[in-house]
Amino acid sequence: MTFRQDIHSSGIPVLCFPCEARRRGVCGALDPDNLVGLAKTCSRRRIESGMELTGEAQNVDSYSNVLSGVVKLSKSLSDGRQQIVGLQFAPDFLGRPFKVESSINAEAATAVTLCSFPRAAVERMMKASREFEHRLLKQTLNEL
Repeated sequence: MTFRQDIHSSGIPVLCFPCEARRRGVCGALDPDNLVGLAKTCSRRRIESGMELTGEAQNVDSYSNVLSGVVKLSKSLSDGRQQIVGLQFAPDFLGRPFKVESSINAEAATAVTLCSFPRAAVERMMKASREFEHRLLKQTLNEL
């Protein structure tokens, strides 16, 4: 007997089905109930190339999954030059948990689509799901 693979009854939000971050990113660590809880707080937005997402020394009030495009991470040097410290692609998590203030600039290197979450929602989810927190920390270590 064969079963259809295109029928989903897993409780995963429809918005999250096609999302790369659910399959390979931090959201993949969440069970359906936690994913629903986080999805209720999310907002999707499209950012044009060259627009700043986060400025250095700016207060952090949200975090995002990169859904498409490229985000350039940079630091301003004392002589006014800009040092590129990283690039982020789908399904990378944009932001550093546990930090109140951003230590880098994040800019859309191409047109970017983000799925953003309030900081408080991400912090609650880290407390509720050890696997979610583990995956966030693992991604942070991979970027070093």
